[in-house]
Amino acid sequence: MKINEGYGKIVTDESLRETIPHGSEEYPFRYYLEDIWQFDFHCIDWHWHPEVEFVLIEKGTMELLVGSERYTLGAGTGIFINSQVIHRFEAAESVIIPNMVFLPSLLSSEDSLIYRDYIRPVLDGAECLIFSADDPGQRMILDTMAAVFAVQETEKDCEIKTVELLLKLWRMVYENTDLTEKTSGPQSSVRTQAQLQIMLQYIHKNYPYQISLDDIAETVALSKSSVLGIFHKNIHTSPIHYLVDYRLKRAAKLLVTTQSSVSAIARDSGFENVGYFCRKFKEVFRVTPGEYRKREGGKENR
Repeated sequence: MKINEGYGKIVTDESLRETIPHGSEEYPFRYYLEDIWQFDFHCIDWHWHPEVEFVLIEKGTMELLVGSERYTLGAGTGIFINSQVIHRFEAAESVIIPNMVFLPSLLSSEDSLIYRDYIRPVLDGAECLIFSADDPGQRMILDTMAAVFAVQETEKDCEIKTVELLLKLWRMVYENTDLTEKTSGPQSSVRTQAQLQIMLQYIHKNYPYQISLDDIAETVALSKSSVLGIFHKNIHTSPIHYLVDYRLKRAAKLLVTTQSSVSAIARDSGFENVGYFCRKFKEVFRVTPGEYRKREGGKENR
């Protein structure tokens, strides 16, 4: 499998849920071999999915942002990201990450004893887990992840072998995770993430218009300070900075897909002042809107 074959960007809906299907209803599993450096802005941007995800850093050093945490992780590290947890990968160099995304129901039906006693406790636990080869138990987890990836690369009709290895992997994660502490954390996290998604939906729907922090806060009936806290804790930015960044990304798309003038695109993207728009655009994209149109438009026509 070639790196990033057929999959070089993250596509999400208004709640930042990833829209690409991972596998099929009959076999909800998908393997990817990706280089973060090849994605837009050298990052796999904020997204979440109902599936769990296992990632192995094969080469390079990356930044993982998940919930309120930021991790700097190097080659040989493994990662487990829980279902419905919003996350982002950043790279300052080429970072090769074989990874897999699958629904836990692939391993056992949700009304089974296996799901209740072994799968659900992990899903109710940490947002993410980091695995290091320095720990003997975690080294076995890393070896099993690598075995799953190897099956995808070298064998056809590998579904049953994949599930066999995934069950082994899940057992080791269960055995190496402290599940004794039960707190209200996960429930609070789900509620907070739902509030974040409502606010993001509002921004994505209304970005062409003037939006204030008060407007965003009203969508979830929270104070402005609470809204600021939710944004900073979960996606490490402020609501207004996120709004400006989203407007710039929409403007970048319009520059490539339409013949509208720069001033019209600035207006349609929610910027009242074209000079301010051009300055912010160059800060983010390192080129002027006109230069971006020439460069990216040429790529589209190849």
